[in-house]
Amino acid sequence: MNDIDKALELLLTKLEQWGRHLVLMLPNLFLAILILVITFYIARLIRDGLERVITRFSHSPALNNLISTLLYLSILMIGFLLVLSVLKLDNVVVSLLAGVGIVGLALGFAFQDIAANFISGTIIAVQKPFGVGDMIETNDYFGVIERISLRTINIRKVTGELVMLPNKMVFENPVTNYSFHGIRRVDLDVGISYGEDLEKVQQIVIEALQDVKNRVKTRDVEVVYDKFDESSINFKARFWVTYSRQFDYVSAKSDAIIRIKKAFDERGVVIPFPIRTLDFAIKGGEQLSEQLGTTKVALKKDDSTNRLS
Repeated sequence: MNDIDKALELLLTKLEQWGRHLVLMLPNLFLAILILVITFYIARLIRDGLERVITRFSHSPALNNLISTLLYLSILMIGFLLVLSVLKLDNVVVSLLAGVGIVGLALGFAFQDIAANFISGTIIAVQKPFGVGDMIETNDYFGVIERISLRTINIRKVTGELVMLPNKMVFENPVTNYSFHGIRRVDLDVGISYGEDLEKVQQIVIEALQDVKNRVKTRDVEVVYDKFDESSINFKARFWVTYSRQFDYVSAKSDAIIRIKKAFDERGVVIPFPIRTLDFAIKGGEQLSEQLGTTKVALKKDDSTNRLS
């Protein structure tokens, strides 16, 4: 019984000491609660005001949300440290800061890829090399940007698939932005017969492409010969079109092909078929002739060599 009495007496003494200490701490406790409430109110007020102001200078929702959230958390952290200081828990503050440093270092190693994507997304949001709706090509993916976040960039391919690329991949690799200038050049390869008048053909093509779909009128149509091929002389027809989506480019190229073919038919310009001669060695003296698509195979006997040409 004596042991139980001593234990109860010790417990009551501790509770009495805690009660006295709590009474002495009541003013500080009320002050700490008041500081905490004021901190939350000021943090929310500043965050809302910053969001209204920053939207005038930045059109990136992800970046705006990042800045306002970081400021909000920073103010809350300052208020929390003030509360601990008022409650005379300075040693706890030091321990917390040390713990936060160790935890932050561990998380940095564990989530370094996530951190890299986050930092890359922040830099992309600040520099704005492209935006939602732009047609880009990167990492072997070609399509329209549908969404830019601080972790990924969503690209809708021209065939309909949605690709979510980590920001780190986009930031570290080349990106071609086809929508940046709003125009794009169409290069069309065409071949004509060796018997045609090259200057005449050049003029026919230039006239045919004057009214092609979406063509930029301030830039001239260019027709440049660049190669002697096996059965044709090849040239490139080049012109510029307005570009806001991939269909503008594709439809302009299709329209150019139709116009060139129609102009050649009207003027009698020949687009040659490929010709191939096959040499076979066979027995016998019969002649064989066979039409295979656009390739004609002609076989006849050469009595001196027993080969067919």
